[in-house]
Amino acid sequence: MATKHDLILAHIESLPVGHRISVRSIAKDLSVSEGTAYRAIKDAENVGLVSTIQRVGTIRIERKLKKHIERLTFGEVVRIIEGDVLGGHTGLDKVLNKFVIGAMTKAAMERYITPGSLMIVGNRVEVQKLALEDGAAVLITGGFDTAPEIAKLADELEMPVLRTTYDTFTVATMINRALSDQLIKKDIMLVSDIYMSLEKTQYLSATDTVLDYKNLSERTGHSRFPVVNKSMRVVGIVTAKDVVGKVDGQLIERVMTREPIVVKKGMSVASVSHQMIWDGLEVMPVVADDLSLGGLVTRQDVMKAMQLVQRQPQISDTLSDQISGEVITIEEDQEGAKLGQPQFHFVVSPQMVNSVGTISFGVLSEVISNVAQKTMMMNQKRNIIIEQMNLHYLRLIQLESELDVRPKILEMGRRSAKIDIEVYIENTIVAKAIVVCQMMERS
Repeated sequence: MATKHDLILAHIESLPVGHRISVRSIAKDLSVSEGTAYRAIKDAENVGLVSTIQRVGTIRIERKLKKHIERLTFGEVVRIIEGDVLGGHTGLDKVLNKFVIGAMTKAAMERYITPGSLMIVGNRVEVQKLALEDGAAVLITGGFDTAPEIAKLADELEMPVLRTTYDTFTVATMINRALSDQLIKKDIMLVSDIYMSLEKTQYLSATDTVLDYKNLSERTGHSRFPVVNKSMRVVGIVTAKDVVGKVDGQLIERVMTREPIVVKKGMSVASVSHQMIWDGLEVMPVVADDLSLGGLVTRQDVMKAMQLVQRQPQISDTLSDQISGEVITIEEDQEGAKLGQPQFHFVVSPQMVNSVGTISFGVLSEVISNVAQKTMMMNQKRNIIIEQMNLHYLRLIQLESELDVRPKILEMGRRSAKIDIEVYIENTIVAKAIVVCQMMERS
């Protein structure tokens, strides 16, 4: 039976592209709580069903394959800016690669116009014509119309002329945010990027026997296999310990572990890594929405992928990247002597405070998280996943405060660690946290 969460996702997917949604409208239309609606909308955003755009809201978008997620078409720009098309409708599927703001003289801007770009301009007809002739689309801000000859030229060249009531700064911000969001999503590694497809996956049927398991294990050199029923739905997983002492003729369905933890292709590798470490899993079946087997993902593949992600340069900064970029590592004291345990320095900038001028609790949490990760990497050469954080905000931390963050490893196990992190301003403690983390295998 479908859960409320599944019903909300199905409802969102049924909405037309460009439809605006909200937590309140979903809760009212489907008679669910706003909390349930909010969680479902965030999930819909994660899988590419909706996108939240500044000053516009959350809208239903066309779901695309991940390999095309960096592509932003002029048609999508129309929806983002709540605009309309004045000409060149047949070019809406073309891809935007950059935008140019037409605030210069005609001669000066000519060098910046390239095929596939978008010229953002007001009611300057000569600039609109120049852009079209050089292979660029045109976005007219301020709600201005265009000349009939420009609309005709756009149709002939199959390059769109768009219009929006927003001003140039606002519309440029909106488009830049959309491009940045798509680059960030493109960088997030999904199970679909690393899993072993069904054609390469070895599996057993519930009606197979222990002897079939032994033969398959001997042939492949593997000891863990998903188990499917006659409809190819995953019903279990069988490992070497399940068949120890069992007779060869016993059915797999009698010895297998039922209801195994499964993953879907759209899940992030980070979340799967967390699950595998927490539950001590070596393999996880990859399934479709109907739980039919689609492949397999192994612990080794997940850990390799996570190590690769850690080493890759960021193409587009997330809020987390921006905060962590301000955390400075200090390994020596003022006299130049090496510290026994590295410390960290962070200055509270205007972007990091709340409405009353003190550091945002979320920013402080992110600083603590980043310090924990850097501490474990410097001490153990291992990446971590934060499992739990108990943060106490002891005194107000105001704008432009200079924070000294001092971590200390309290406990160290094979899979987990506990870190004490204290935050000081001029040797006065202002915050304290205990961080429990899971440690990933070394690369």
